[in-house]
Amino acid sequence: MKTAFLYSDRFASFEYGPTHPLKPFRLALTFELIKRYGLFSLPGSSLVEAEAAKEEELALFHDRAYLDLLKAANQGKMLPGGGRFGLGPGDNPVFKGVFEWSALVTGASLQAACLVDSGEAGTAFNIAGGLHHARASSASGFCYVNDPVVAIESLLQKGRRVAYVDIDAHHADGVQDAFYKTDRVLTISIHETGMALFPGTGFVQEMGEGKGEGYSVNIPLPPLSDDELFLFALRETVPGLIEEFRPDIVVSQLGVDSFVTDPLTHLNYTTNGFCEAVRIIKNMSPKWVALGGGGYDIANVARAWTLAWAIMNDIELPDMIPLDFLREYSQYGFRNDRLRDEEYKENGPGKDQMRADVEKTVRYVREKILPKVKKGG
Repeated sequence: MKTAFLYSDRFASFEYGPTHPLKPFRLALTFELIKRYGLFSLPGSSLVEAEAAKEEELALFHDRAYLDLLKAANQGKMLPGGGRFGLGPGDNPVFKGVFEWSALVTGASLQAACLVDSGEAGTAFNIAGGLHHARASSASGFCYVNDPVVAIESLLQKGRRVAYVDIDAHHADGVQDAFYKTDRVLTISIHETGMALFPGTGFVQEMGEGKGEGYSVNIPLPPLSDDELFLFALRETVPGLIEEFRPDIVVSQLGVDSFVTDPLTHLNYTTNGFCEAVRIIKNMSPKWVALGGGGYDIANVARAWTLAWAIMNDIELPDMIPLDFLREYSQYGFRNDRLRDEEYKENGPGKDQMRADVEKTVRYVREKILPKVKKGG
């Protein structure tokens, strides 16, 4: 197979709570839109049933005591001491199936990594994955198990050299911290500045320690950054870093909480910038594991990840969303009948300063970090 799409109907059976911004149902909505476009019957592509990760696989990164607590909380009841592990009301609620959800998402990411590493697929996409904030012993930012880290650890065990590229609006702090002192993983995160958004990290000076110095790359963008600034920052840094590092496999997180209408962030991307970023990542990846990520306007999630899957399969989709889909799912915020957004450019009085800030960050990466990255092989 050329491409593999990891999915389970069980993804949408979990719920963080009625008022929580992360809605697992968005995954079912995405799956249904992709299906209505006929993208699961393409030659060379395969729909793969997601399987839960085993506990020993989760322990590739996570502490056993934390996993034990997460298992004990699976019935949806808060346990004494859970707060010390980041569990509780707010971002990381204890809900029924919390351990099963985490194991299933992570299992799909492990399957994607295995399919790509073995050569069974050149690209594998787990839209449920990309939960990049979780720490080894605690939940953080809606994330209980850090599936990107577990998947990357599985590849490191096989001797692979991995680059991780994250375009979510939030800094990939959990992934960065996991590999901050190694040169076997190059982590790159393009995100809204931590001065304005959770988790308050991801500044350009955070570049790794010891053997890992230069292998953590952060490209923070000012609030209101649009496609133009995002793509400038990406094009001027990421391909050069990947070329220098020469990974065996690229793992990417394709969060779409960076869009104009997302309720939790302050960036102004559209499907236009997002799709160009996906094409750039595709073209520079020798083998590619693609993961989902953030996205709290669920219509944006469905449209963007449908477009991403089409790009992975070299398909140009018609812009008109299938009418039967719109009739069935109109209540989920589809603002018009189009798959793609209109072009958006930030033209406020601060645009020149925003551009100057991004250019300064790009220079820092190119002059201070890129020379430290050494070729593999």
